[in-house]
Amino acid sequence: MAKVAPTKTIFATNTSTLLPSQFAAITQRPEKFLALHFANHIWANNTAEIMGHPTTDPVVYDTVVDFAHAIGMITIELHKEQSGYVLNSLLIPWVDAALILWVKGIADVETIDKTWMLAGGSPIGPFGILDEVGLRTAYNIMLAASQQPGREDLVAVVEKLKTDMLDQNKLGQESGQGFYHYPNPAFRQPEFLTNSVPSV
Repeated sequence: MAKVAPTKTIFATNTSTLLPSQFAAITQRPEKFLALHFANHIWANNTAEIMGHPTTDPVVYDTVVDFAHAIGMITIELHKEQSGYVLNSLLIPWVDAALILWVKGIADVETIDKTWMLAGGSPIGPFGILDEVGLRTAYNIMLAASQQPGREDLVAVVEKLKTDMLDQNKLGQESGQGFYHYPNPAFRQPEFLTNSVPSV
């Protein structure tokens, strides 16, 4: 892209976990490169996370902030690089915890989601979120995380995601089945929260 885009062109990535500094050099314009990440359901959750890297030009950063405001986004401006930005730094440990409960057989998918939805007042639980994100994406994120020191607890999660989900073409909303069936997943049904959560 650097060969054909004008030199004034700013490049932005919407990666949800990688750091801009990991591949800024190959853009051939690192000073004009940064991350601009939109949340799922952008029409309702209109947040834009903006994250530069150590050599991002501050003027470029401010230009992207202004662009995000101009298209009606609420900006979340990061002062340093952080894998997962703010949103996924909060979301991923929550999803990890749900997956570990599932892998260990502590509770089933519906019980885990139901518990979160009832106690937290959320319209969706962690497994509904995973289906929305896509299980291939979740698998790749978990696979990378499981290779980090101290994250051995995710090895079994990665294995179960592959054998029970990906290998069965249960990819989430994109394939019509993940932890739930689509387009009418159980957690969207009125009776989902009215049935009592079994004790575990």
